[in-house]
Amino acid sequence: MTQLTLPAGMEIKGAIEPGYAEILTPDALALVAKLSRAFEARRQELLAVRVERAKRLDAGERPDFLPETAHIRNGDWKIAPIPAALECRRVEITGPVERKMVINAFNSGADSYMTDFEDSNSPVWDNQITGQINLRDAIRKTISLEQNGKSYKLNDKVATLVVRPRGWHLDEKHVLVDGKRVSGGIFDFALFMFHNAKEQLARGAGPYFYLPKMESHLEARLWNDIFVMTQNELGLPQGTIKATVLIETILAAFEMDEILYELREHSSGLNAGRWDYIFSCIKKFKLDKDFCLADRAKVTMTAPFMRSYALLLLKTCHKRNAPAIGGMAALIPIKNDPEKNDVAMGGVRVDKARDATDGYDGGWVAHPGLVELAMTEFKKVLGDKPNQISKQREDVNVSAADLLDFKPEAPITEAGLRYNINVGIHYLGAWLAGNGCVPIHNLMEDAATAEISRAQVWQWIRSSKGVLEDGKKVTAEMVVAMIPEELVKVKALVGNGATYDRAAKIFEEMSTSASFAEFLTLPLYEEI
Repeated sequence: MTQLTLPAGMEIKGAIEPGYAEILTPDALALVAKLSRAFEARRQELLAVRVERAKRLDAGERPDFLPETAHIRNGDWKIAPIPAALECRRVEITGPVERKMVINAFNSGADSYMTDFEDSNSPVWDNQITGQINLRDAIRKTISLEQNGKSYKLNDKVATLVVRPRGWHLDEKHVLVDGKRVSGGIFDFALFMFHNAKEQLARGAGPYFYLPKMESHLEARLWNDIFVMTQNELGLPQGTIKATVLIETILAAFEMDEILYELREHSSGLNAGRWDYIFSCIKKFKLDKDFCLADRAKVTMTAPFMRSYALLLLKTCHKRNAPAIGGMAALIPIKNDPEKNDVAMGGVRVDKARDATDGYDGGWVAHPGLVELAMTEFKKVLGDKPNQISKQREDVNVSAADLLDFKPEAPITEAGLRYNINVGIHYLGAWLAGNGCVPIHNLMEDAATAEISRAQVWQWIRSSKGVLEDGKKVTAEMVVAMIPEELVKVKALVGNGATYDRAAKIFEEMSTSASFAEFLTLPLYEEI
């Protein structure tokens, strides 16, 4: 096995396979160590703040816009100008850092490609490092793949790359600095910046990022300070890094102006991360007996709280000259059923048409087969314009009560309950086997949708409104009885993988236990 030269105080517990040493170089690891030492204490403080805030919400507190930052919300400021490579983002495709997916996403015809070290990626050590190798090769246009008699390589014209590192809550357990695990996000970010930032600038783009799971503007400030130090370390002009923040927690929705302000020299806008946002709402009000959301399929972007969030995000971004990017169309083409496919594609069309008409500058898709459809809907509204930031939405006025208007509460059906159990087991089983992006029932599922599935079940058991259409109360006993039945259905699709038995056990524990696990990926990460 290859021996690495490590900075003082660093340990690496992951295997060093061929090629890894080209990523885990002494200077790249020195940047990881420097950033970790400078910012790890602050990360831990902010995670502790999350815990304290969650306790207050559990006790009945309701979030509101911050009085101490009213001057920022009311101030007349703009973010720094957007680089040319990020002006046109009508369709963004997302996917994990697996080699074939990287090539296909770059070639998809989308304007941008968000490559994902986070929710659509299972963070096994091999995925994290081979992902860095894949991106290094793709940026230099040397990436290729021979698989099943097919050759994959990049087209001349490819999408603009945007990288999503892991969120603040996730560690990289294979890398220790001074005896402590490093932040997964800092690890992903630092390695990518060290190897690729200058190369990207030389090729007419730059180091662009998506930042996930933040709950406050202070968490955005932490990222901004990391950007400043990294640019200094690498000899890059301040403002070279650009980052789009995913608003995927209910608490961040109350601090969108402030988040843009903290990152104003490095901002490239906000994105409506719809699936995680729904999960966040369930999680933050999990102990409220009166809180209850209907079947997952019924909670769409037209639900009152989701509509308010989407319009407030749009208004906030455009007021600050920032791009507003719409959420994910998780549907995927259904090749063996033209009738079902027409219905699914119709849903995507309506979703993208609504975003474009509202004023969004672009939206997400999870599959190359949706790029053209989504692009058509945005072009109908934008024409030849790269974006519609000039479309100010001064008509939009969203209150705290609007953001907290959680409907629909019904129906909750047995089919919906079983769907959540089935998806949860299927996704968790795949994740444990190293795959974080899984097509299930004609949807591309990632960690966010699995989080909704298990959180809804947990909350339906506890809410006074968690009652099925036929009048039966959702109970732990009911869920425990359904789990083996749904496991049989999952195995009929995927085979008898041992990880699915384990996944069923984990789903049962997480959905019926007395306490609510903050993220399902945290305990799971200790198992891979």
